[in-house]
Amino acid sequence: MTKKEGSTNETAAGGEMTLADFQRLIREMYLPKDVARGVDGTFMWLIEEVGELAGALRDGNHEDQENEFADVLAWLTTIANVVGVDLTEAVRKKYGGGCPGCGRFVCQCSDSGKP
Repeated sequence: MTKKEGSTNETAAGGEMTLADFQRLIREMYLPKDVARGVDGTFMWLIEEVGELAGALRDGNHEDQENEFADVLAWLTTIANVVGVDLTEAVRKKYGGGCPGCGRFVCQCSDSGKP
């Protein structure tokens, strides 16, 4: 893919990136491979990256943690792309009005029943 003015490539190269920008970037870079791999294969990659994040949180430095958070977000975004979920819209619907449990912007839900 060639770099086009105003494309996600330009956003990724510098400056701020929204969740929508990131989802578009991942879609442009990987969608054909991701669709071919399917949800099950992609989910396994996500779980592997979650394990790597756990290791970085336990034993890694800040840079390791940043890299693993980025990888987990990328694989989660990949799955959303494969199944056609707009992450920005999903997050807005679920959390845009506050906590899904209590409806407040500073959660007042009881911690009982939560790990």
